[in-house]
Order: sequence, then C-alpha cells, then structure tokens
Amino acid sequence: MEFNLNYLAVLINSTIRSTTPVLLAALGSAICSQVGVFNIALEGQMLIGSFTAIVINYLTGSTLLSVLGGVLSGALVGLIVAILQVKYNGADMVIGTSINLLVGGITSILLTVILGVRGSFSSPDLVSLKNIKLPIINNIPLMNKLFQNLTIIDYISYIIAFLIFIYLYRTVIGFRTRSVGINKDASESLGINATRIRMATVVLSGALCGLGGVVLSLGQVTLFTENMTAGRGFIAMAAASMGQQHPLLTVLSSLFFGA
Repeated sequence: MEFNLNYLAVLINSTIRSTTPVLLAALGSAICSQVGVFNIALEGQMLIGSFTAIVINYLTGSTLLSVLGGVLSGALVGLIVAILQVKYNGADMVIGTSINLLVGGITSILLTVILGVRGSFSSPDLVSLKNIKLPIINNIPLMNKLFQNLTIIDYISYIIAFLIFIYLYRTVIGFRTRSVGINKDASESLGINATRIRMATVVLSGALCGLGGVVLSLGQVTLFTENMTAGRGFIAMAAASMGQQHPLLTVLSSLFFGA
C-alpha cells in the first residue's frame, strides 16, 4: 500500500510539473477570450520566451534576468499581435499562424547566430530554476514526494490563476473587462476604452505565455531545442476552451491535459 501511495504521489508531482507551461498559456488564452480576442499565437509567444530565457541565462548566469527576459519577450510578441489584430482588425488566423511560423524561423536562425549551434543548445554553464522545498513537509515522506522538484513558478502559476479570477469576477474593472468581450459596442457607449483593454489583455497573455516558455527551457529541462513548445500552445487553447475560459476551471482542464 505504501508503494502505491508513493507511486501516486510521484505521478501527481509529474502531472503538476508538466501542467505549468500549459496552464500559464491556457490562462493567457482564457483572458483573451474574455475580451473577445481569438489569440492563436500562443505557440510563438511560448517559444520566444523559452529562447530568450536560455540566451540570457547563458550570457549572464542569472535566473531572475532569464525569467524577466522570457516574460518581456512574450509580452513583446503579444504587443505585435495586439497591434495587428486589435488595432488594425487583422484576421486572427492569418496573424496568429504567421507569428507562430515567424518566431519558429527566427529562433532557429538566432540559435545559430548567437549560440553557434543548430537544432538544440545545452551547456554546463546554464543555471536552471531552483526547486523550492517547503520546510513544513520535509519530514513527511509522502508529502515530500508530492511536492519535490517544483520551482517557484509552479506555485506562482496557481496564484496567478486565482488572482485573474479575483480580477475578472470580483472587481469593477474586471466586470468592465468582461463587458468588452460580451458586447464591444455597448461597452464603448458607456465610455469604456475597449481597444485599450483588449490590447493590454493580449500583451498580458503574451507575458503569461513567455513565462510558460521559461518553465519549458529552464524548469523542466535546461536546454533549448528548435520548436521545443511542440504544440503546447494549441493544447493550452484546448484547455482554456474545456475550462470555458474561466481561470479556475482552466486550472482543472490544464491538469487534465498535463496528466
């Protein structure tokens, strides 16, 4: 019985770890849907976050700068999507697909130009995200296995989901944000700047995807390979859809896909 419980704890731990990148991107997809934006550029936003984090980590050895770089690069791609798709009313499928392909090509080229390799890059100089040990469970074998090898981002991702829920469903500005997705014209007639809210939301979505990309390259492994997101952006879209674009339900659906 003890063996089975230990095995179950390890299985749950593995699920939590593999869920984090998908969850962060799924939350990004969910908030975009809440404001009426169909963002399929999640894959590219995750990939640029992974690549940027690895490059900064290799050059500086700082995990903090790597995380910040990954988040900002994802947000930058999100800004490009926001400008093209929200401000200029571009076709979401065309823009999203183009961004994904463009980022895939750019990261492959920069992998050779900056790091001098093709296909994949790893180095003993890379510093992975540190695992967080909770002192309160160190002496409890089963709980220790359940929460082993988890980084701070693994924990933060669930906090982010809760904060998004509070923002969208428990604050006035959150209600205004959702009203943009329900009826853009009606919200604008009430003086709400729908374009600004939608653009800011898409940028935030990019930042979340970038953070998910950081987990891929510095949390689960410590390397970068071409197209290492491997469709996780599209899995995240499915998870958000399964969770009905609700942040807390998206947590559950992401765990399902991460299992």
